[in-house]
Amino acid sequence: MSEIIIIGAGVIGCSIARELSRYDAKVTVIEKADDVACGTTKANSGVVHGGFDAKPGTLKAKFNVAGNAMFDKLSKELDFPFRRNGAFVLCFDDTKWDGLKRLYDQGVENGVKGLKVVTGDEVRKKEPYVSQEVKGALWCPSSGIVSPYEMTIAYAENAAANCVKFIFEKTVSSIREDGERLAVVCEDGDVLKADVVVNCAGLHSDELNNSLCEKKYKIVPRKGEYMLLDKTSGYLASTTLFQLPTAMGKGILVVPSVHGNILLGPTAVDIEDKDCKDTTYDGLAEAFAKASITMPSLTKKTVITQFTGLRAHADAGDFVIGFADGKPLYNLIGIESPGLTAAPAIAVHASKEIAARLGLRERAEFNPVRMGIPCFATMTEREREEIIKKNPLYGRIVCRCEVVTEGEIVDSINRPLGAKDLDGVKRRTRAGMGRCQSGFCSERVMEIIARERGIDMTEVTKSGKGSEILVGRVE
Repeated sequence: MSEIIIIGAGVIGCSIARELSRYDAKVTVIEKADDVACGTTKANSGVVHGGFDAKPGTLKAKFNVAGNAMFDKLSKELDFPFRRNGAFVLCFDDTKWDGLKRLYDQGVENGVKGLKVVTGDEVRKKEPYVSQEVKGALWCPSSGIVSPYEMTIAYAENAAANCVKFIFEKTVSSIREDGERLAVVCEDGDVLKADVVVNCAGLHSDELNNSLCEKKYKIVPRKGEYMLLDKTSGYLASTTLFQLPTAMGKGILVVPSVHGNILLGPTAVDIEDKDCKDTTYDGLAEAFAKASITMPSLTKKTVITQFTGLRAHADAGDFVIGFADGKPLYNLIGIESPGLTAAPAIAVHASKEIAARLGLRERAEFNPVRMGIPCFATMTEREREEIIKKNPLYGRIVCRCEVVTEGEIVDSINRPLGAKDLDGVKRRTRAGMGRCQSGFCSERVMEIIARERGIDMTEVTKSGKGSEILVGRVE
């Protein structure tokens, strides 16, 4: 049986793992963190882009439009939250209507349906809190929003259910040839061999390619800072609100989340350090100030947290997808925005190319369906009564801000690829994501993690080794 190793468990790695699990092969995913979706995927705007911004003829344009069209089916099949809320690209200057026209023409060429240039008054009929300075906008009804980490977890759980193996807390340092196969060299000294290696290492994908191939790439980390508003501000926007983009990206967004928050950002600054996720006063101030141009009624009083994401910007200027230098290394390099939107289509394309190279057959027993954790907060009273009868733990509220029950937390820990730490529980259940940012529920969640995993509370971490919360017991 052919062996395939995927390096990286972000949305690209996990989506490819799920698609490869359709075939008769031994698939292993290696991830340096203790969970999936811990890198670029985690700190993402969650926008499912329509496809009007990508330059026609590029891989970004091709996979953006194709991926966007797959979300309705996938979200039902894998049970993750997704909504087509539409998007406006706002123009504040009568002299820059040509920018909207350029995006419109690009979108039409890329195959985006339903695009329309509208007036500022038409925007405000749908979004009454948008600035009076908006002169017009491009309307894209196919744009949507998704929870990027919940989507990735869904892909990963379905892959695991279809026999994909996941190895966490193992860092790959290089790749070398081993006859007709490849050897994956890890920092702990382990060497794993495979017939094909899939490079989904995100910010470090250039390093892995460059350790093996003559053709070199360079990834520049593009830092983006965000601010998240409490759900009390959720009424401010129902659609995704862009400003006219620049060479550095799609600009500062005001975007609703699938769970009812409002997200502001990201900034875009190229840096050298691939591990720098610090927020800064200047970056957050810029994000808020520019978002306020879109929506003057924003207030910092409703900000509940801030965070930074790093995008893997490649010097190639486009996605790099395919086998490298004729070797059995399949590269996914520079998968920055619209990478989240493109991921489903990229995964299908990549898995087919890999299967063709290895001569793989499809498995009749592949199961495409995954059921998520029941969400108590969105249930009707009757549904709540029924689930509490089946499992009394669903009658115990642990996180009051997000109305998360002990039943959901226990499920998040014990299901395939279950949560190991506070952040893992948070990404699967939203416990700790509300207004108090886990100020009230963290201790109880830690108790549940310790109990379910059979460890001492001093061993419970926030996000893997080195993030222990308790240092010892007071005697």
